Amino acid sequence: MVQTSCMTIIPDVNPVVAEVVRSGFTESRHRGAVAGLAADGGQVISVGSTGVPFLPRSSNKPLQATAMLRCGLNLDAELLALAAASHSGEDFHVDGVRKILSGAGFSEDDLRCPPSWPIDTGTAHRMIARGEPMSRIRMNCSGKHAAMLATCAANGWPAASYTDPAHPLQQAIRHTVEELAGERSPATGVDGCGAPLFALTLSGLARAFRTLVRAEPGTCEGRVADAMRAYPEWTSGTDRADRRLMNAVPGLLLKIGAEGVDAFAFADGRAAAVKIDDGGQRALIPVTVAALRLLGAVVPDDLATGPVTGGDAVVGAVRAAGIVLAAS
Repeated sequence: MVQTSCMTIIPDVNPVVAEVVRSGFTESRHRGAVAGLAADGGQVISVGSTGVPFLPRSSNKPLQATAMLRCGLNLDAELLALAAASHSGEDFHVDGVRKILSGAGFSEDDLRCPPSWPIDTGTAHRMIARGEPMSRIRMNCSGKHAAMLATCAANGWPAASYTDPAHPLQQAIRHTVEELAGERSPATGVDGCGAPLFALTLSGLARAFRTLVRAEPGTCEGRVADAMRAYPEWTSGTDRADRRLMNAVPGLLLKIGAEGVDAFAFADGRAAAVKIDDGGQRALIPVTVAALRLLGAVVPDDLATGPVTGGDAVVGAVRAAGIVLAAS
């Protein structure tokens, strides 16, 4: 609360969208917002503040990949999916990143994303057993960064400064992000990988995903959507929630980002975007499944909740709650 000399002002807060239940007790709650669009583009889900700008994190990657295609990037479908990925750092992802880099005359030393362990724990354990250190190419955004370098090569742009917001590549990405979202980006941040990140509203992010799936085949937008839907293991990993959801719901395009963000769209133009206020990733998939179901998708129940454990037993669940369920 904000105290003033004459009144107490309670700022608007987003509603509870998920809860953590342990042994029958609700021990934690997550607030957030959800924007959902019908096939005709009209907003039919408005939970929380859907018109407030935020940082979409890696949910912007399909928009960034579209911009790079418009600038002359030329990649086959698997590698295009990798350019839009938050990959798990598995060996096939790394091989793909090396193909993008070598095809444009670069090496992993040219990447400006930070060194990281792979998201995939099995791969990380094998690396540690072999005595391998963290590396830039295992970082989940290395596919995007490799594609950015390849786009610079295709245009004769300087490569060393490709993450500078003033670089021609980043200016082209900003223009495309704004066009696809149908709104101006009011702020530029720095993503965890070091690349510029353009703020949008949840409604704008949902509109952008709707634009991708409704594009004509062969267009830059359509190529990105088709590649991601055909090769979801390249945009995430072999055992990730993104892939499981895209496999479970035919025709679904979905991209998860850090800090409790994702966006998705169906082939007919239904679309949505989700933001969990506290960045809690554990709440993201249950709320996303609730939004998918609100828009008419049939999603298996095993994807609708996350397990809460006590000892070796499952004693509860992370589940969608409150106004998200009431919106139906």
